Amino acid sequence: MFWYHNQTKHSYQSIRTHPNQLSWHNQPTTYKNYPQEYKKQRLNMENTEDNFLFHIAGLSARKLYPSGESYLRINPSAGALYPNELYFQARGVEGLEDGVYHYEVRSASVSLLSSIDQGEGIEPYLGFTTPMKGYLFLVSAIYHRSAWKYKNRAFRYCLLDAGHLLASIEASALCKPHAVQILYDIKRDRLNRLFGFNNQEWFVSGASMAVPIRDEEVRAVEFVLPFVDGSASFEQNHLIEEAYNKTKELHSCKRMLQAPKFTYNKEKLLDAIYTRRSQRGFDKGAITKGQFNFIMDALTQAILSDCDADICVYAVINRVLDMPLGLYKDGEYLRYGDLAREAGYLCLEQYSLGADSAITFFLTSSDSNYQALYQKAGIIGHRLYIVAEYLGLGCSGIGAYYDDEVNTFVDNDAMVLYALAVGK
Repeated sequence: MFWYHNQTKHSYQSIRTHPNQLSWHNQPTTYKNYPQEYKKQRLNMENTEDNFLFHIAGLSARKLYPSGESYLRINPSAGALYPNELYFQARGVEGLEDGVYHYEVRSASVSLLSSIDQGEGIEPYLGFTTPMKGYLFLVSAIYHRSAWKYKNRAFRYCLLDAGHLLASIEASALCKPHAVQILYDIKRDRLNRLFGFNNQEWFVSGASMAVPIRDEEVRAVEFVLPFVDGSASFEQNHLIEEAYNKTKELHSCKRMLQAPKFTYNKEKLLDAIYTRRSQRGFDKGAITKGQFNFIMDALTQAILSDCDADICVYAVINRVLDMPLGLYKDGEYLRYGDLAREAGYLCLEQYSLGADSAITFFLTSSDSNYQALYQKAGIIGHRLYIVAEYLGLGCSGIGAYYDDEVNTFVDNDAMVLYALAVGK
């Protein structure tokens, strides 16, 4: 998979010789809505299950501009382009008919796409052989929403943002007594056909917050959904399609059976989930060593999944009280020095983020399962957003950086997946 990653690297020269030219009149929509003939159920925030769903992907802020208004969501997205859609099966969930649903962000409602009976469901597409009580989630990507702005590099953002959405499920579930298992080994092709995506939308992952309810086999539900356009201005990108198709199959997966253990206060956590925003700059304030340790504990907790990837977390310490400046790898001190200016340069010269932060992170991996490892990076990134907001700090995800120069900086040749900054 290095071929796609190598072809979509940024360099000092590339961003100056190939600047993005945006066609504003042709900007894709960020909302997918099924027709009115589908049964729709508006979320009621007084209902526990509806409140849980809202805290995964709901609208959380409205911004006004001279050109119009835009809405921000609980889950962050590169450029606020939101290329991912959320689907789920509910079985035995109070207030919801057993069936397969689409989460309709704009109207804060769910659309029933297909009812299911006791002996059928999407379980076999996700690797389960018995009926599962609770939620089975599916995350898709409508890649043109991101490619409109980020061109060939957009597949990276689709996967990172999918990871953020998966971690949003994890974060919201912390307020319920259930663990979330991330599922990458899903039957993508069969699911894509089932949902009528017409090669403009693809499933990239799933998640389970469910338990077996009886010892009997469940058969794969079959339905035929018509194509519903989720971008309104689709343009094909052959490189991204090739990247998706060549990374659909997983190889030599390592299961992670250990569940994370967080120590969040429930009410404070819900507030952090809802009020989370992407920081646009930092004021060079320092954080405490205790805050740093709390952050690192959250980032390094296990991620329960069927295909774990090894990811290195590099931290550039710019302003942490009682800690030496320099570069750390997975908590181990590597190099001393004031590296803030260099970290800002590596983040595509976004000095107000990479240099003015308290900590700047770089995530790298040499794992072979591209879709899984990139989404894991997004999960780690979202955990950073949540823990930063919980501590009263700011966070910004940085998907654009000088790839090869980051490799030189951290002294490895692995794929650079994500940069993030935290501070005041």
